[in-house]
Amino acid sequence: MVVQTIKNLFSKPVTVKYPQEPSPPPPNYRGLIVYKEELCIFCTKCELVCPPGAIRFTYSEDGSKKFHYNPYLCIYCGECVRACPKEGCLTQVEETAPPATESTIPDWNGVEREAVESKKAWLAARQKRAKKS
Repeated sequence: MVVQTIKNLFSKPVTVKYPQEPSPPPPNYRGLIVYKEELCIFCTKCELVCPPGAIRFTYSEDGSKKFHYNPYLCIYCGECVRACPKEGCLTQVEETAPPATESTIPDWNGVEREAVESKKAWLAARQKRAKKS
């Protein structure tokens, strides 16, 4: 055991290739979710079926919606892709998510809070418009 320890001190580390060559994806890897806004009909079905809540929509006062996706929360189950009625809007590719850094991880708690508050405001405005009619 001591001999192996001394050998390891003078050998190259096994992870020497890491920064230059990312590790290959594991077998049966389902891949990263890719969203194409120009194809989206904003039905929010993907948000409803996402088990970990990695997809959120925020609503604007005018009723428009904005898609938010957290690849670091996603479990890559593909339920959002299956639920999407618009062909090609959500797809899975064999790419992996980029390494998580402080600048790439979204403030997901803030996004979720904004999504809930914007939906409440949008529903209240919708009800107000319905009462006027």
